[in-house]
Amino acid sequence: MLSSTLASNSGTTFGMISRPAGSPSSELTQSEERWRLYLDGIRAGQADSLALLYDETSSLLFGLAVRVLGDQADAEEIVSDVYQQVWRTAQGFDPSRGSVLAWLTMLTRSRAIDRLRSAGSRRSKEMSFDANVDFPSSSPAPESQSIFAQERKMVREALETLVPEQREAIELAFFRGLTHVEVAEALGAPLGTIKTRIRGGMMKLREALAPVATGRVDN
Repeated sequence: MLSSTLASNSGTTFGMISRPAGSPSSELTQSEERWRLYLDGIRAGQADSLALLYDETSSLLFGLAVRVLGDQADAEEIVSDVYQQVWRTAQGFDPSRGSVLAWLTMLTRSRAIDRLRSAGSRRSKEMSFDANVDFPSSSPAPESQSIFAQERKMVREALETLVPEQREAIELAFFRGLTHVEVAEALGAPLGTIKTRIRGGMMKLREALAPVATGRVDN
């Protein structure tokens, strides 16, 4: 219903994210004032206001979601969910705590990271299942299977030893291929903080995985 309303009012759909020309930085204040007026309209139940907000901000949110998720289809779903959330909870925006763009970015980042974590959890369960299935005769010998399963278990356990902030940053940097700058943007943290988290996490992982690297895996 909401997607149809936006499509009819803005000429765009959630499946095809528009990319309007970016405004110069000198116009940011004017943009913020407009967006706050749009939120006032959304609170009053005006679908046109949501369509206007979508037209002017969706490309920014889509770009962030793509950088976090690495998949355009997933990013489009995230952006759709964000604007539906805005429609439902516009009254929750507090201008004293930040700008409209910062609020929208926070909503997008939060949903994208939740999606990423959900996908990682599914992969972890699949790995756990694979480690326990019976392999056909063409697979490696039982001794090798046991070593492979144990190594995968050690990697999972090593990741679990990290504090959530370190694990989150490392997953984005190494499993999703984001740069440190992109990780900082995705998590809303200073670049220096992100570098410290990744460096500290990698040191812990190297220590935990030393037996795997040296081939000294105990049965």
